[in-house]
Amino acid sequence: MVSQERAERTRGRLLQAAAREFSLHGYSGTSLQRISRSAGVTLGALTFHFPTKPALAGAVHAQGFAVTLEAVAQTGADHTVDEDDRECPLLQRVMRISHTVAALLYEEPTVRAAARLSREQAPGLDDWNDSWLPEVRRLLDQASHEKQLRTGVDPDIVTLLLRYLVLGMLDSTQPPETAASHLPQLTAVWDVLLPGLVNGGL
Repeated sequence: MVSQERAERTRGRLLQAAAREFSLHGYSGTSLQRISRSAGVTLGALTFHFPTKPALAGAVHAQGFAVTLEAVAQTGADHTVDEDDRECPLLQRVMRISHTVAALLYEEPTVRAAARLSREQAPGLDDWNDSWLPEVRRLLDQASHEKQLRTGVDPDIVTLLLRYLVLGMLDSTQPPETAASHLPQLTAVWDVLLPGLVNGGL
C-alpha cells in the first residue's frame, strides 16, 4: 500500500511538472529529461509511469480536458439568477463559461498545457476546445431559437469569435501566474459585444 501511494504521488508530480513544461515550451520544446528534472525524479522513474513523450502528453492533455469539462458543467449547472441574467440568461451563461475557461488557462497548468498541445496539434490528441465549445454552441443555438440573440446573428460566428478570444489568453507575454490581470479585460470585451448580440440591445 505504501509503495502504491508513493507511485501515485510520483505520477502526480510528473503530470504537474509535464504540464508546466508543455505549457511554457510546447510539445517540441519539451524533453523527458527536462520534465524529470523539474519533477525531481529519475528519468527511469518517469519512463516507468510514462514510457514515451506522446504517452505523457496524452495523460496531461486528458487531465486538462477533464478539468475543463467538469468546470464548464459546474458553471452551467449554477442556476443562480442575478439581475443581469434576467435580460439575457443564456448569453450570461456563455459569458460565465468564457470567464471560467479563461481563468483555468491562467490558474491550472494542465488546462493551459492541454490547450497549447491541441493548438500545436501534438500527435494523437483530441481538440481541447471540445471540452467547452460544444456547450457554448448549444447555449447560443438555444438563445437564437428563443430570440435572445439579435436577428441575423450567427451562432457559428459567435462561437468562432469566443474560440479566438479565449485562446488569445495563450498568447499573453506575461507569465501565467500574473496574467490574471487580463480577466477584467475579457469582461470589458463582453461589455462591447453584448449590445450587438442581444435582441433589442441592452
